[in-house]
Amino acid sequence: MKPGCPSSVNHVPCSMMQNEIVSRLNNHTAEFYNVVPFQIGTDKIAALDLSANNKSFTDVIYQDLELFTQYINDQRRKADARYLLGGYAEVREMYRRSNLFDRNQSDHHTINEEPRSLHLGIDIWGEAGTPVFAPLGGMVHSFAFNNQLGDYGATIILQHQLETINFFTLYGHLSLADISGLRTGRFYTRGETIAHFGNPEENGHWPPHLHFQLVLDMGIAEGDYPGVCKPSEAGKYLENSPDPSFLLNFGH
Repeated sequence: MKPGCPSSVNHVPCSMMQNEIVSRLNNHTAEFYNVVPFQIGTDKIAALDLSANNKSFTDVIYQDLELFTQYINDQRRKADARYLLGGYAEVREMYRRSNLFDRNQSDHHTINEEPRSLHLGIDIWGEAGTPVFAPLGGMVHSFAFNNQLGDYGATIILQHQLETINFFTLYGHLSLADISGLRTGRFYTRGETIAHFGNPEENGHWPPHLHFQLVLDMGIAEGDYPGVCKPSEAGKYLENSPDPSFLLNFGH
């Protein structure tokens, strides 16, 4: 079994298992609840590119929280959008704002050869306090306050089962109040409010947004799972965290 991939059964290749899981989950797309409030025909979502290809998004902007927040708000206004959306498998320079992404995942020592820069989830940029809903029923696998510059801040991970498939959804950059008094094993029903977009002081010092990630196998991780990886390790991490767009269900 390759590290970072779902456990294989009878030596079935990891990629085949991932394709089967995603295919079966796709059959239920219409059943998933919107992860954030969204009114079809009224609200608009616009794509946001935060990769190095976007020459307007400079290091001067992402190194300064106030300028970064202003940039996000300006992009939302220009697009007349309630939310900005994107980032899956996007290579981003903005993680240079924190040395957290220069550290080895296993031992947290600083490395020099290759920083983590490839994003493994989808970001939904909006207002602080925006409610976050469970896309389908699930229980709290784990939660944590990952309180470092550039980290998730308040984080919740839900465990789900659908058609006997076990998988996880990760919600990062939340309000700290959402994990106060929370307990492992708590069950949330489809569409129930589980959290809210946090302020920078509690969300890892980012402009308000939700990091939403699908994880097929959490392994032994609790309250945290890489949301950004080294480009050289993209294969194993993208296999374990497929594109979660179909779970967002903004079209229904």
